[in-house]
Amino acid sequence: MTGVLTPDILHRLKAVPDLFEAIGRQQEPEMKLQQRLRRTHDADLVRAALMVAAGRRKAEGILDRAEHLWLTAASLEQATHPQVAVHRARRFPSGMPVADWCSGIGVDTAALARRGPVTASDIDPAMLLCCEWNQEVWGGDDVQYRLADARQANVAGEWIYADPDRRCGRPRPVRRLEQYCPDLNWMQKVTQSAAGGAIKVGPAANFMQKFPGCEIELVSLEGECREATVWFGEAAGDCPFRATVLPDGETIAGDPLSWRAEIASEPARYLFDPDPAVVRSGLLDAVCDRLKLQRLDDREEYLTGDVPVESALIRPFSVEMVLSGNERDLRRYLRRFPGQYYEVKCRHLSVRANDVCRRLPAGGDEPKVVFFLRIQGRTRIVVARRCTR
Repeated sequence: MTGVLTPDILHRLKAVPDLFEAIGRQQEPEMKLQQRLRRTHDADLVRAALMVAAGRRKAEGILDRAEHLWLTAASLEQATHPQVAVHRARRFPSGMPVADWCSGIGVDTAALARRGPVTASDIDPAMLLCCEWNQEVWGGDDVQYRLADARQANVAGEWIYADPDRRCGRPRPVRRLEQYCPDLNWMQKVTQSAAGGAIKVGPAANFMQKFPGCEIELVSLEGECREATVWFGEAAGDCPFRATVLPDGETIAGDPLSWRAEIASEPARYLFDPDPAVVRSGLLDAVCDRLKLQRLDDREEYLTGDVPVESALIRPFSVEMVLSGNERDLRRYLRRFPGQYYEVKCRHLSVRANDVCRRLPAGGDEPKVVFFLRIQGRTRIVVARRCTR
């Protein structure tokens, strides 16, 4: 937020709630609204109010009491989803003081504060003020606030939670941990000196082999892999990787090299699409072992089996027909047995799903799912139906 919102502007905004009321009643383009509001308020204040208002609108349905929060759309994008924050906070010891570094708008702060005292710290004074005001909105207590640079902190012996900035002033988040703020070097030092805790990183980050002795948990929510959590010290489990699926909470942990699943020669009665947290964690073979499934190819994530297994770790599909990899065979089959509409799924093959759907004949009573995949190295097409749970 630095350079956009300042503590002074935030205090001034808080003193003029009528400005937000005027924005909420807007029935005109934003440019005209800005011009009208600038007749009674200065330009910086109007610009800041519009940013906060946009952040509140975007937070509706995600954060409690969104209409009263202090945030922007950009800061919301970097914040943890509250269900993920609550899940993570449960692994911190009850009553243990926790230092929350890079606290942002305070979603993790609020979750951690429900189990014990928290010191929220951020290098950005405006962000820290937003965190404090948001705790007041959510009714949080037992939180202290500290304006500080995490890179200068002595975390020896403490319990730590950290959410390093993935943008660092850039328009888009970065993937390389070396470009985070604080960067990979700081994260590695924390995992070696703090008593225990967690560091949040992006699920697509280059965390492999960067945190020896730690546990990396991939967390998905409603089918989207939201983040990776590096658990270290006393908080780390015995396994290097874990995949957790929310809101169900089903989890699996282990060393990906400890299993090797059997490869099926053909799809069985059911095809299974693994949750993205399972895929990113490398625990596909562990899921096969637990659920008695097979893989279709060493380079393919889709699984197969004869029983419609119930598990949040996978999504089941009933196989209707297995075809060659030629789309003409697919169209020929669907002219005889069309679907009401189609969902095309593919992970590694070059397939334009929308173009394929436009070429497929429709007219049946049920929707169908078309998989483009590899089976023992050969491209195949599988027509299937989603199984309802």
